[in-house]
Amino acid sequence: MITEKIQKVLANAGLASRRQIEVWIQEGRIHVNGQIAKLGDRINASAKVRVDGREVPLMKSASQKTRVLLYHKPEGEICSRKDPENRPTVFDRLPLLRNGRWISVGRLDFNTSGVLLLTNDGELAHQLMHPSKEIEREYAVRVQGQVSSEMLNNMKDGIPLEDGIPAHFDVITDAGGEGTNHWYHVMVKEGRNRVVRKLWESQGVKVSRLIRIRFDAITLPRFLRRGRWMELEKEAVCDLMNSISQN
Repeated sequence: MITEKIQKVLANAGLASRRQIEVWIQEGRIHVNGQIAKLGDRINASAKVRVDGREVPLMKSASQKTRVLLYHKPEGEICSRKDPENRPTVFDRLPLLRNGRWISVGRLDFNTSGVLLLTNDGELAHQLMHPSKEIEREYAVRVQGQVSSEMLNNMKDGIPLEDGIPAHFDVITDAGGEGTNHWYHVMVKEGRNRVVRKLWESQGVKVSRLIRIRFDAITLPRFLRRGRWMELEKEAVCDLMNSISQN
């Protein structure tokens, strides 16, 4: 019987993204056939898998379609399911999902609002987050401080972050405003933690507000209020899946 890496099998079953499952394995939360799972383990569909002591089905039901939600995340919510500080999470507002769970496609930090996609398909979430796919992410940024042409060029050319790996904006557009209410639109093709804020901060400029207005071809609708969600139509989900298959 064909075997595959455990994180891929569990992602295909809609349990979580591959990245999240790898974290669970490292934390010792997953058992396979009574043994603690290790990174690199391969399993087949007959394996008995338990996560936190609960047995999980390995096959996604054929009748369970891939679903994607667009959530207008407000500031003041986290993208984790649980928080030691008991802060609100984005999952508090989502609809009940039977035989699965909503998986966040990446994260927006506590003070960032805007487009957040969630899906019941762990493999789709993994593909959308994978750096090799170079998914476009567009943000509206309100900044405080004087911004020169040299600073803009620096951020487009690339700035090494604390991990030593350079990051850059592919596009920077002046969106108007004056003084402490000046806006820019920026586009990046990566999802590293706080990458937009860090690039501006590298130039001594403070970001006072950050809104993600687009993820791939999915834009934030004007009618969708903060804290509300909408489900993508089948055609939009297919377009999203096609976009990653072509990269």
